[in-house]
Amino acid sequence: MAATAIAAALLAGTPAAQAPSLNDVLRRAAAYVAEFRKQLSGIVSEETYRQEISYLGRIGGGNGEVRTLRSDLLLVRPAESDRYVELRDVFEVDGNPVRDRGARLETLLRDPKGGAAIGAIINESARYNIGRVTRNINTPLMALQFLDAANQHRFTFRHIATPSPVFREKGDQAANEAPVFRVSTEMWTVEYRERRDNTIVKRPDGRDMPSHGRFWINPANGSVLISELVVEGGSVVATVTVSYQSEPLMGFLVPVEMREIYVGTGSRPERIAGSAVYGKFRPIAK
Repeated sequence: MAATAIAAALLAGTPAAQAPSLNDVLRRAAAYVAEFRKQLSGIVSEETYRQEISYLGRIGGGNGEVRTLRSDLLLVRPAESDRYVELRDVFEVDGNPVRDRGARLETLLRDPKGGAAIGAIINESARYNIGRVTRNINTPLMALQFLDAANQHRFTFRHIATPSPVFREKGDQAANEAPVFRVSTEMWTVEYRERRDNTIVKRPDGRDMPSHGRFWINPANGSVLISELVVEGGSVVATVTVSYQSEPLMGFLVPVEMREIYVGTGSRPERIAGSAVYGKFRPIAK
């Protein structure tokens, strides 16, 4: 009985685990993103990407063009560069092959420079996007660079105790019910807003385009479960949301779905909605 009483007293005096601070979580997120890129570099996945246009000035929305792209998606770090680049290498448009899939990515990775090949793939793949909105933020890992240790000073971050749904645009409530955007683990919702000039995202004419949005982060290890990127400017409002889940064959989280909405506000407003899913993750031969 005496031993039991001592044990009970010791347990009663044990302080509860202290919750991490926002700085702790951001530091863990920066370390996680750095390691995540190393893990995903050299891993190729297959992307199925559907884009659809509707015209806002027409009665009933006036549905326009629909396009489905199938691509190989790869994260690479070019020689003599400190930045990673996401490559979308389109091999099929609306069921029709546009190139010999072959081993183009393997050849790229064997190239010690790779700059010319990377630029050619980026330019070639971008031309398959539909609509008048020029966009280059429609890759799943785009928002993660805001959590880099070298970039965090550009942003203000805030822990949100009771966040609003992932998609907030009227008419997109169904997106909140998608199972891929639900998580069961404990997570923090961290809001961010870019506050420095010379922004990371630029308009086509080179002018600044500040970013804001939210991350859903596991506070224990800094892993990112959902990212949201919002940019406004140049007569367009863009929202890109990405969900991550565990990939058993890879042994770490990978992007599994990206959803995007671009709403134009010019004289001929259009709304572009996109949805991409990712699978068939595999190491690529170097």
